[in-house]
Order: sequence, then structure tokens, then C-alpha cells
Amino acid sequence: MDCGKQAKWIFQSRNAAAKIVFMKTSIRLRPLRITLAISLIAIGCGLFAASQTQYTITDLPSLGGTNSRANSINDRDWLAGYSNLTGNQSRHAALWRDGALTDLGTLGGPNSAVTWSVKANSGIIVGIAQTATPDPLGEAWSSAAFYPGATGTGYINLGFVWQNGSIRALPTLGGNNGFATGANSRAQIVGWAENSVHDPTCVPPQQLQFRPVVYGPSGNQISQLPLPAGDTSGAATGINEQGQAVGISGICDQAVGRYTAKHALLWDKNGKIIDLGNLGAPFWNTPTNINQRGDVVGFAGAPNDPDGNFLQAFIWTAEGGIQPLGFLPGDVHSEAYGINEKRQVVGLSCDANGNCRAFIWENGVMRDLNDLKQPGYTALLEQARDINDAGEISGRSLDSAGVRRAFLATPR
Repeated sequence: MDCGKQAKWIFQSRNAAAKIVFMKTSIRLRPLRITLAISLIAIGCGLFAASQTQYTITDLPSLGGTNSRANSINDRDWLAGYSNLTGNQSRHAALWRDGALTDLGTLGGPNSAVTWSVKANSGIIVGIAQTATPDPLGEAWSSAAFYPGATGTGYINLGFVWQNGSIRALPTLGGNNGFATGANSRAQIVGWAENSVHDPTCVPPQQLQFRPVVYGPSGNQISQLPLPAGDTSGAATGINEQGQAVGISGICDQAVGRYTAKHALLWDKNGKIIDLGNLGAPFWNTPTNINQRGDVVGFAGAPNDPDGNFLQAFIWTAEGGIQPLGFLPGDVHSEAYGINEKRQVVGLSCDANGNCRAFIWENGVMRDLNDLKQPGYTALLEQARDINDAGEISGRSLDSAGVRRAFLATPR
């Protein structure tokens, strides 16, 4: 029983006892005792509310470069993300588990990454990877933003699934490129894929439409998720165990947010499309994660800011709709990326110069994760990207030498 319920129960008992006093003087002390109990519970609840969980931060190993990030953590303590290779000219999707780092490889090209939260506990990891095939249309595609330097463009990109030590490509809808973001333990994988339609709403170098898709649950199955009337492109960014998926829809645009994210959507398991709303702008409305009871987090655009310089983190619940999470003190930009069953939310909050700090939000309060780390850990916790049901957090830190490392934050 939580503090509020305990106080309510005792308050009701106190009232009942007070009525009895007028009938039997032998229990005259009971209201006093219950009043004392209420006071003790109030003090205890106050101390509980004032306490803040502290975290032990563990730096995770890299594949030789100076930039790595853990974008996902499941309930088996599998952390997935990416790590630059030595020289920082390319990066590979990475998996940290049981104290070891696994290079998940690529699909023949120089780069790959796990870019979103993969909540599956069944041993499935999904992400994006370059092939060795040049892109015949010269598109940058959505994944170029997740790769370093000159190797980030020029190749066809596909979504991949990694399982039991091997990586395989996922199909498209007839176009060249694809993207995989999330998976559940039913082997349903979500993402987006190009079709063969040349869309005039695409901003060069993008040329082809792309649609939100579900891969699986077996083989190379691929199916499109429906779009609202008038929208031509979209993407799915997360899925839960019930098969509820979240994502965006709009026009083709740059294939990276903006007007492609006119609508933030939830595709319910019964096929219904739920528009999650926005915070006042018809762009950059992007769900990033969904928990098992259907709560959604992400980020939304600000009015008069189509370039996405000042986004705001949000939470959406069925009972409360879309609500902004705000910013850390002094900041103007925030993004939410992870949520667990306790409705603990993690993400990043940044000032006007782009300097960011990891945050954890719970019970209506956003806190700087740096204020909760163990003494002696000097690196800045720059981004928090995911949180599991044990409250463990994955993300990226930045040290005084400019090295960015994947980290695990463990509550203590």
C-alpha cells in the first residue's frame, strides 16, 4: 500500500473511531493513537519523497575508437548501441552483455549501428547497416546521420536482425533502403522501408517514399502499417510485447524527421491508428519508446521552429494524453528516449549552445542524472537513452579529453 492509500485508510479509521468515542469512553485514546500514526506516516512519506536514488556509473569498453553509445537496455542486462573503430572513420553495432563486448558486424559496408531501444528479451537485436552496394540514386537516407565522416553516405542501407551470433538483412518495399528500430519477444520487428515511388515532396537527395513497416514474425515477412489520410511517408520507431507500435507520419521531406513527423502515431494491436497529438507544431513529433502498458515517450517540435533546434520531451498516456516533460534548469531543448513500467523516463536536456545532460524523470520531476552519480566519477553523463524495469540506465558520457563512452547506470 502506498503512502497516500495508507494515510487515507487511517484517516477513515480515525473518523470511525471518533464516532465510537461518543458511545464508549473506554476507547477514548484510539483517535490519539491513530492521529499519531497519521503523523508518522506523513513524516515517512515526506522522507521517501525527498530521497533520491543514487547510481553507480560503469564505463563500457569500446571497439577502439573514442565515441560509443549504449542506446538500448533490456531486462536481461543486454546493452546495445554502437562503437567507433580505431581511427573513428567507421562504427559498428555493439552488444555489451555478461561483461563482454560483441561486434555485431555490418552487411558488407563500413558502418552499422543499433540506434533505438530494442526491448526484446529473447535474444534479438535489430539496427541498421550499410551494404557494399553503392546507392544508385545517391540518397543519404535516414541512417547517414548515425554514421561518422565520409563513410556515412554512398551505400545502400538496410535494417538488420542479429540473433544467435549471426546478422541478416531485412527486405524493403521495392526501394533500395530500409531501417530497423525495435523488436519484441514475438519476433516482430519495426522500422521503415523505401518503396519504388518517386515522390515530389522528397527533398533531394532523397527521392523515394518510405513507409512504416513490421517485419516478421518469421523469415522475411514485411507488412506496411497504415497512414492517416493525406500522408505519404512514415516510420515505426518502437514496439511492445502486445504488438503496439509507435512512430511518425507525414510527407517524404528529408527522410529525417521534420515534416515527415507531422503526426506522432500509435498503431494499436487491433489495427486502430491513434494520433498522439503535439505540443503546438506540425513537425518533429516523434515517439521513441513504448512500455508494456502503452505509455509513450518521445520529443515534439516547437512552433516556428521547423529546423528542430528547440524540441521538447513528452510523455503520452491513455488517461492524460500528451504532456511536456520540460527541461533541466537553464536548458531550452529536451528529448525523451526510454520508459519502463514504473513510468521512469530518461533522455537528454540541452542548453542553447547544444551542451547536453542526461536526465531521469519520475513522478512529475526531472532530475539531472549527474547529480545522482557516485562520488569520484568525473565524466559528464551527456545522454540517457534507455531504462529497464530494474531502473538500470544506458547512455553516453563525455570526459575532459573529449572521449565519449557508453555507460551503464545502476541504482544503489
